[in-house]
Amino acid sequence: MASLKVLIVDDEPGIRMGILRILRNFTVSYPFMEEDFDFISIEAETGEKAIEIIDSEEVDIILLDNKLPGIEGIEVLDYIKKKNYNALIMMITSYASLELAIKATQKGAYNFVPKPFTPEELRAAMENITKKLYLQRMTQNLHKEGKQIRFQFLSVLSHELKSPINAIEGYLNIMKDKQAGDNIDDYQVMINRSIERIKGMRSLIFDMLDFTRIESGKKKRNLSKTDICEIAKMAIDTMEPMAIQKNIKIIKNFDEEVILNGDANEIEIIFNNLISNAIKYNIENGKVDISIFTKDNNVVIIVEDTGIGMSEVDTKTLFNDFVRIKNEKTKNITGSGLGLSITKKIIDLYDGKIKTKSKEGSGTKFTITIPRK
Repeated sequence: MASLKVLIVDDEPGIRMGILRILRNFTVSYPFMEEDFDFISIEAETGEKAIEIIDSEEVDIILLDNKLPGIEGIEVLDYIKKKNYNALIMMITSYASLELAIKATQKGAYNFVPKPFTPEELRAAMENITKKLYLQRMTQNLHKEGKQIRFQFLSVLSHELKSPINAIEGYLNIMKDKQAGDNIDDYQVMINRSIERIKGMRSLIFDMLDFTRIESGKKKRNLSKTDICEIAKMAIDTMEPMAIQKNIKIIKNFDEEVILNGDANEIEIIFNNLISNAIKYNIENGKVDISIFTKDNNVVIIVEDTGIGMSEVDTKTLFNDFVRIKNEKTKNITGSGLGLSITKKIIDLYDGKIKTKSKEGSGTKFTITIPRK
């Protein structure tokens, strides 16, 4: 149960007391709201007192009379608008007119309840304003989260692309000025390093695209009966050159055929991310064990490496967006920090689960379980 703070602004003690009684044991609930709401009421007999309260504490809903001693309700409304307070205002007045209604609406009033009103009328009005407040704040939170994600995107993109671009530009200038001589073989190391940098940038861009498509819900899904063992073999073939460079052996332990109703591209992203990580964070002459089988009407995928491993603290944040494990052993390993986040989001689409078991210096094991629906 959540509580909303209601400020009752009226110079008539009987009106304030009546509203207090009506709201005392009243709650608002609706299927789309995550929790029910009750109300904590505070009183103000003048506009000046109301302003003093809203300046000193956060108020969610204001029930505001217009005819007040001193400044009127419409002036309080104007003050709230100028201060941009995050509260919804409902006018409660005996002197409602079309002119007042238009003026109050322009200054931000959500609704009018003319006096005298019945308990049922006030409760109905409170239900409406509570739902409005809930949806308004949900929208504001979504906008804030969207801005934060965009900021993270720009920060990661600028940071991750700046270094390789600078490096490639430096190599090209060296080659342009023939600083190492006229023999093309003398530039082979620079060419190879530039190619690796470009591969890293391409991987980052693809990760960003996958992430935004999944987050926005606009990624087109093509679900069909798919042999995930075949997809795993394709992913292994793609990663084989990277494994050869570190002399890492990839061991396959597959059932003959494991069928899942899934999107082949999504499944390939899962394998690409897990296998590439198992190679990148592995040791020289290490190995990667990949197992795929069915158990209790579930598809089980296990990817286990003999790599550098990670601490228990690191495993808890591993699937968050833009998270990269940073220590002395990983400082030269590039990545967007999105691969495992994307993997987790895709597994969630299948109502699956992914578990991590790791120990520093002893490798990492990922276990995925997906129901065979």
